[in-house]
Amino acid sequence: MTDRFFEGWYFRVALPELGDGFAFMYSIQDPKGDRVNSGGAVQILAPGDRYLCRTFPDTRKFWATRYELGLGHWRRTGVKGRPRYLDPEEFENSIEEGYQATLTYHRGRVHDPVTGNICQWSYSVEPIYTWGSPRRPPKATAGLLSYLPIADPGWQILLASAVATGYIDWMGDRYEFHRVPFYSEKNWGYSFPDRWFWINGNAFPDHPDLTITAVGSTRKLFGFTEEVGIIGIHYLDRFYEFVPWNSRVCWRVDTWGSWEMSAENEGYRVYLVGKTEHPPASVRVPTENGLTFRCLDTLRGDLYLKLEDYCGGLVLEGRTSLAGLEIGGIWPDRWRNDG
Repeated sequence: MTDRFFEGWYFRVALPELGDGFAFMYSIQDPKGDRVNSGGAVQILAPGDRYLCRTFPDTRKFWATRYELGLGHWRRTGVKGRPRYLDPEEFENSIEEGYQATLTYHRGRVHDPVTGNICQWSYSVEPIYTWGSPRRPPKATAGLLSYLPIADPGWQILLASAVATGYIDWMGDRYEFHRVPFYSEKNWGYSFPDRWFWINGNAFPDHPDLTITAVGSTRKLFGFTEEVGIIGIHYLDRFYEFVPWNSRVCWRVDTWGSWEMSAENEGYRVYLVGKTEHPPASVRVPTENGLTFRCLDTLRGDLYLKLEDYCGGLVLEGRTSLAGLEIGGIWPDRWRNDG
């Protein structure tokens, strides 16, 4: 068993009036600080596929809470003592460069070392759905085995649906928003999978309560590599889950531009079709060699969803042009899995 370790967090703010959005990706790798790749980073994907990556090499300036969502990393600060959560006024006055995030509040400021411009953000979050039935504790997204060191990597959706209110100032362009769709998740382990794809939508104009997240991925389990597909839907206080232990999950995904998934279990069938004509934005992910460009993303994907009961009755049908679509890893041609 290796002692290498990374943890990463992903937060997406959709801006329906703009037809675009932001994604914030925070990561910490080999946090003991004893490796050549030890350190943290902030990556931001902005409207128009603009991109910024800022590294935070000093792991001693990273903090995180153990039993709830809370993390932060400072690069330049006048604060003395151990890194910790700061109230908004103290953060504003003391942190020249850094970020902090909790379940309900996000604040940050980073500099673009090339232009000298600043990106800063401050917004609150109101949770709606975690993962699973809204009247029960959150479920393990990838199963309980994903919480153990026998499975790599682990994956957990933190907020399948929420709304965010605040502002993001991107290099002088200020975006103010009120109760817009928000999503968050985390990953952890040795490194990202050899290959994966991801589909997310929570901004359906005709179904404001609808959220869908789906993934296909390789993961290592007991030293073997397996392919896993998951689809989860929250709609009108119900949770529809399609996972390997209760469903047949299939997919056909191109190297870019087309994502098709289907799944069925004893009660329901679901069909997903994701498309985009936008060129991909490249982002970095943790690997055994540190942060590496091995992921292609768009925040402006077209997504069609159809859910039926087992008799063919229509449960819901939805479309959005604000889906998150992603592929990652190394795969030279279409990836097909027939369940």
